[in-house]
Amino acid sequence: MQPRFLVLRGGALGDLIVTLPVLAALRERWPDAWIELAGYPRTASLALAAGLVQRVESLDRAEVARLFSLRPAIPAEQAERLRSFHLVISFLYDPGDVVRRNMLDAGVKQVLYIDPRPSGRHAADHLFRVLEPLAMYAEGDIVPSLSVPAKIPEGFPSAAAAENAVAIHPGSGSPGKNWPLGKFLELAGIAAANGCGSPVFLFGEADAESRDAYRRAGAGWPVIEGLDICAVAGMLAACRGYVGNDSGISHLAAALGIPSVVLFGPSDPAVWGPRGRAVRLLRADPPTSEGMGGIAAKAVAEELARAMSGARRSSRRAAVST
Repeated sequence: MQPRFLVLRGGALGDLIVTLPVLAALRERWPDAWIELAGYPRTASLALAAGLVQRVESLDRAEVARLFSLRPAIPAEQAERLRSFHLVISFLYDPGDVVRRNMLDAGVKQVLYIDPRPSGRHAADHLFRVLEPLAMYAEGDIVPSLSVPAKIPEGFPSAAAAENAVAIHPGSGSPGKNWPLGKFLELAGIAAANGCGSPVFLFGEADAESRDAYRRAGAGWPVIEGLDICAVAGMLAACRGYVGNDSGISHLAAALGIPSVVLFGPSDPAVWGPRGRAVRLLRADPPTSEGMGGIAAKAVAEELARAMSGARRSSRRAAVST
């Protein structure tokens, strides 16, 4: 019988990325399993594109809201569907254990839950612990990994230009976590001058303030915007480097294996620092929003060069070993 798993995961893009190792571990242990992800399709579509799940459903449905009720009237059709899963893993914040108990009452065979808020350890390591009842344990640091085909979006003059591009993402979910835009512009000039690559500025739907400031600055670097998250992933996969703030896009770049530099202020990189094959983290001193302006563009450019150099050395070692 084909194993059937359902994973419930809310949150933003970064929350999804640090959960990917759980999906990857399930897929590796049970390669023929049917895995569904109930999340927010705008970001959860990445897991579908990477082949980690077969189906994505939205958490914004009455069926999900019903599970949070203290006395849910679960329709027979929904209960039957829940019972079709051999295992449900919930990362939904559920301090009263309401969701888990309702699913068990509906007939789900096994429900695993972990508080999605990391405490005292990196988020990826914390979330992976949900698999311990299945005798699945982490060996060392958990590193999210995502593989998608590189895809050149409109805005690049050529494929060759994309391969030389350094993606710069000046935004995040909170202005207090952002390095000043002027510093990003200074970095772009340094990176272009020292051969790190050709800067391309990336803006998402939550980056209106940064995008407007960029336009007012009159900078001439190419701009990519208006892409869905799978297209952003394809674009990043085509680039040779990345620089950004503590954001979901930075987690995505790191998981794709792009040499990356990520800048931190008030948030804790020990908990939320993106992990990848070639990631370097810089934290403000003091670690505050105001302290972000003290990070020098030259220092970021140097870290980017080191990340790229380290990635090239790793690639050479891999080529020799194969």
